[in-house]
Amino acid sequence: MFSALSNWLFDSAGLTPHGFCLLWQPGLIWTYALADAGIGLAYFSIPIALAVIARKRSDLVFRPLLWLFASFILLCGTTHWIDVLTLWQPAYGLGAALKAATAVVSIATAIALWRLLPAAIAFPSPSQLREANAALELTEERLHQAQKMEIVGQLTGGVAHDFNNMIQAVSGGLTLIERRIASQRYADIGRLVQDMRRALDAAAGLTNRLLAFSRRQALQPKRINPDHFVAGMREFLQRTVGPEIRIRLVLGDGRCDIVSDFHQLEAALLNLAINARDAMPRGGELTVSVFDRSFQRKDLSDLEQVEPGTYVEIKVADTGVGMTPEILTRAFEPFFTTKPSGQGTGLGLSQVYGLVRQSGGFSRIESAPGAGTAVFVYLPAYSRDGEPASEAAERAEVEAARNAAGSILVVEDHDEVRAQIVEVLKEMGCDVIEAADGPRGLEIVESLRPLDVLVTDVGLPLLNGRQLADAARAARPRLPILLITGYAGSALINVSLPEGVEILRKPFSMGELAQRIAALLSGAP
Repeated sequence: MFSALSNWLFDSAGLTPHGFCLLWQPGLIWTYALADAGIGLAYFSIPIALAVIARKRSDLVFRPLLWLFASFILLCGTTHWIDVLTLWQPAYGLGAALKAATAVVSIATAIALWRLLPAAIAFPSPSQLREANAALELTEERLHQAQKMEIVGQLTGGVAHDFNNMIQAVSGGLTLIERRIASQRYADIGRLVQDMRRALDAAAGLTNRLLAFSRRQALQPKRINPDHFVAGMREFLQRTVGPEIRIRLVLGDGRCDIVSDFHQLEAALLNLAINARDAMPRGGELTVSVFDRSFQRKDLSDLEQVEPGTYVEIKVADTGVGMTPEILTRAFEPFFTTKPSGQGTGLGLSQVYGLVRQSGGFSRIESAPGAGTAVFVYLPAYSRDGEPASEAAERAEVEAARNAAGSILVVEDHDEVRAQIVEVLKEMGCDVIEAADGPRGLEIVESLRPLDVLVTDVGLPLLNGRQLADAARAARPRLPILLITGYAGSALINVSLPEGVEILRKPFSMGELAQRIAALLSGAP
């Protein structure tokens, strides 16, 4: 059977080459030969392109049709080359077999193409794709806006809840004190005052956390050795987490310093330790490590406004219950907490996030259920040119200057706050000049009156405290300045303060105010 088929395909006995029909005219023969050869060559290139598309785009729903269409084109090209052969060799049997195969494949391709036609017609055009993308950017913008509104609602609800509790503590305490005074029972007034003070301290802490999350707090950055910083907090952290949790420090690898607000960084590390403690109710291990890390642009592709370079990594890892992926995606949201009511504000991680971003760094979390949680804080690294002054030395300098006195200008638009500041400064022996707004303060600064220190609130009407400080430094280049702020808006964002200009955050204690003024009068840092 195979022999008979072979004879039918290749036996050309009794057959005449196609060139005979063309009367062996060279012009006609070579026209046919070159044309068929060119068509066949072009046909052979098309299946290669289709094969590349089919391999590269495995997601295409009409991918099988590509392979069928490629086979059809390949057979068509082969028949043209057979036509070239039959000009001189009468291989009409082979040509007939190829044409039959081409017919079968072409019919199958046509059927498949017609079946695909509705889907092909429905396939969007480039203009339709652009319109769809624009509409999609708008399911995304609205979704993002809805998510922001949800976070704002969560934020305002949490603030209202916590502040109402604090206001209740203060209001109730005042009522009880009034009753004690009216009935001349003075024994437990001190306890009531302490309860009110704790409520006010809690309110101040909440405000600071909110400002930290929004990256609007006025930071007092200083150079910090991260190894010394973490090592110095070990005992405090151990008292915080309790004896059931073992603290392990991994230090000594870093050769760089960081620049951040020392006390805010302390609060951030404490918040992370408290979260770790709550995640290990049966005890465990808390590891705090410090390393130098270098990041290239490709390493930070998923982070906005983060520059490549060297960072100091402070890692806080626990062996606790871990987080589910759903909780992990919301971990930095303000007032989001998985703790029972009354056991957490939900602002711990958001405070860490805000402080780190405001300090020019970034943070991330790794966690899984049952595998613990690791929080990574990355702060820009600075080469170590020398060790910073110790806290003890700074306190000694302030103590030595406590009895210093001088002429001080106080600019504060809130009458009660201004009166309190003036009273403290007068108790220190200072000569105090008062101003209720920025323009009046500027008049005094530009006058010939002697001044040793300028104390000004930042949030002043007409002329804010930062503008007043700049004008004061222009008129009196060496004048020490203390900027007081509860919320500075954009006045102190990303601003480096010159030497001799410091920040004091509201609410502050009168003792802290006295120390800062004494230090400025004596020239101590």
